[in-house]
Amino acid sequence: MSNHKHVNALTAGGVLISLGIVFGDIGTSPLYTLNAIFTTILDGNQNITQLNVLGVLSCIIWTLTLQTTIKYVIITLRADNKGEGGIFSLFSLVRKKARWLVIPAIVGGCALLADGVITPSITVTSAIEGLTNKFNVPVIPIVLAILTILFIIQQFGTNLVGKLFGPIMFVWFAVLGILGVGFILKDPTILKAFNPYYALHLLFNDKLAFLILGGVFLCTTGAEALYSDLGHCGKNNIRISWIFVKSTLILNYLGQGVWILQHADVYKPGAVMNPFFQIVPDQFQIPMVVLATMAAVIASQALISGSFTLIAEAVRLNLWPKIRINYPTVSKGQLYVPSINWLLWLGCCSIVLLLQEAKRMDAAYGLSITIAMLMTTVLVSFYLRSKRFPKYLVFAFFITYVIIEGTFLISNLTKFLHGGWVTVLLGSFLFTIMWSWFSARKIKNRFVKYVEIEDYFEIISELSNDISVPKYSSQLVYLTSANFKTEIESKIIYSIIQKEPKRADVYWLVHVDVVDEPYTMDYKVEFLIPGKLIRIDFKLGFRVEQRVNLLYRKVIEDLVKNGEVDITSQYTSLNKHKITGDFRFVILEKHLSKFTNLSLYERTIMDYYFILKKLSLSEERSFGLDSSYVDVEKVPLIFVSPDDIELNRLPV
Repeated sequence: MSNHKHVNALTAGGVLISLGIVFGDIGTSPLYTLNAIFTTILDGNQNITQLNVLGVLSCIIWTLTLQTTIKYVIITLRADNKGEGGIFSLFSLVRKKARWLVIPAIVGGCALLADGVITPSITVTSAIEGLTNKFNVPVIPIVLAILTILFIIQQFGTNLVGKLFGPIMFVWFAVLGILGVGFILKDPTILKAFNPYYALHLLFNDKLAFLILGGVFLCTTGAEALYSDLGHCGKNNIRISWIFVKSTLILNYLGQGVWILQHADVYKPGAVMNPFFQIVPDQFQIPMVVLATMAAVIASQALISGSFTLIAEAVRLNLWPKIRINYPTVSKGQLYVPSINWLLWLGCCSIVLLLQEAKRMDAAYGLSITIAMLMTTVLVSFYLRSKRFPKYLVFAFFITYVIIEGTFLISNLTKFLHGGWVTVLLGSFLFTIMWSWFSARKIKNRFVKYVEIEDYFEIISELSNDISVPKYSSQLVYLTSANFKTEIESKIIYSIIQKEPKRADVYWLVHVDVVDEPYTMDYKVEFLIPGKLIRIDFKLGFRVEQRVNLLYRKVIEDLVKNGEVDITSQYTSLNKHKITGDFRFVILEKHLSKFTNLSLYERTIMDYYFILKKLSLSEERSFGLDSSYVDVEKVPLIFVSPDDIELNRLPV
């Protein structure tokens, strides 16, 4: 059975795991959604009435149905890339359809990362504020302590803790549903909220409708994370578990609605009167705060892990500088990115210190994730068209969700001055990094000059046998970006023949091609000059760690075992003892000459690129090479020919 089929298999364990991994973000939204909405209503000098309570609840029910259920659970989960999901997996499926699709992919990825800063902040703060119902506790220090511990443990992996996520979240959702049912039974008329009439009445008649929509959107913010975690659980497990999750969420929202109606005269939104904790019996307040805190940590963990995966994919798709990525456990998908981990930690702590209260964080939440959802809509539309869905259905999908998400975006823009600028600013900063890295690669590729490698076969063979040239290495390896075996960069030929003639017994060309499938690990070997010049082409999935050193040595072992190559040292004293020859990698590192003729925009992009490059991992470390076997040669991005210079010779 293929891994793809295995991932999508429907199992009880898979359903339970999906509760812990996939639905943490959306599952903690009842902690703050209604509190945020009715803060907006009361701040707008409106009274709480049955009509606006039913309207708000109806908006939530139909947002969960149209946005989360139909768009993500039913439609977007179809766009699985060999079992993997997420905006970059989706981009990999459609990037050949149009070059400009990289823009929505980058914008969506940056928006998701920016959203990762505020989700842990608001969920943990909302949970801890529940303690103020019983005790006068310092909320901010506790929140900062929990967040700090959460980010510290990332480096050790979350495999053990992850096994507890599913059962804890099952209890969480069950409790949500039970609490909601208890209050629904007190006032069954709240079930009128299922009628979309009340949602439409609110949207077209309430003067605060646009502001209210910004709060309503909080109920579906975890939908994008749901798609990103497709690879961990499989679409069938996610779809089945969503039935349970959605039911308990709606029941809880309805129960909170009943409490709000019963206490309309005295209800003042905030930490002390959060309707979520008000529907919890007094004797269960402390256990509920503990459970809510665990659910908040799980939601944060899922989003942090998703951010690591997102960055790792961006690195391999050449959308992000090469950075250190650790693999703390042997579990598939478990990785740790130190730089992103501490960037998220700094962002979360800054949000908590800046905004102080969950209700103020509500005001900043949702703006960036709306942008990510719009970008997903664009990419999914192209995916559906590539699968030959009728044009009218694809157009209907695109228009419907552009209108829905566009409306949410406009309503969330009202949050910009109230904290939304933080996530927009962070997302914009991340965009400059991704766009500059991507654009710089395009600029560099424009100036790479390729030559026919066959023209140099004779001289390479003669150089290898020329004992008048000191031997540089027994096995000499170059990393090449040439996609075709008939071509090679002129800079590599220059390095071998001219810069410092490099005699070797065997010359190797290694090419890495990142393919659109996530876990491909294929290679092929071409003997360009038998026994002298050999090319290895690796085809690696965008989720495969590019450990070129280990991969290359594995291929060498296979070739030696098959008797296809002889890597025994050719030095007489070593050869008779069958000693393996030495290996050396040569990496050509480009630099920007001051004579380079680029436009102001291109020059700015390249200057930014080289700054980022200094902060990122070196080429040898990013490819997993042992630095003691690597030589780095600096070459100009563009060679300036003397023909480009005009000089006048003066008479003597």
